[in-house]
Amino acid sequence: METASDLRERPRDAYLRNCPSRGVLELVANKWTVLVVSALTERPQRFCQLRRRVEGISQKVLTQILRTLERDGLVTRSVYPTTPPSVEYALTELGEGIAWHLAALRGWVEDNMPQVNAARAAYDARAEKRNTVG
Repeated sequence: METASDLRERPRDAYLRNCPSRGVLELVANKWTVLVVSALTERPQRFCQLRRRVEGISQKVLTQILRTLERDGLVTRSVYPTTPPSVEYALTELGEGIAWHLAALRGWVEDNMPQVNAARAAYDARAEKRNTVG
């Protein structure tokens, strides 16, 4: 059985099949993670606030993303003794470190959608022409 020190001593190279960084890469490359982390840069938020902010995310997926972000040390979960109990999520220092990268990615995607849409339309037109000719 591998110990924590065994995992720390492994070379960190995400191109290697067994590199433990792939799990974190999979998490941070997830569209819902990008949106949830970006939303948390605005301020700490409760679950229902995050769900309203990130339209289209299901309760189940948001719960899974938040649990994984908490497990990986990117988010803290604070429970306040109210009736019913209030739970708030916030970025940790580690989470803030990745947040600006994810916000930059989200910004790039939003800024470049016209070019992406034009490329998609051109590709689809070429593909349709090939299919009708051939």
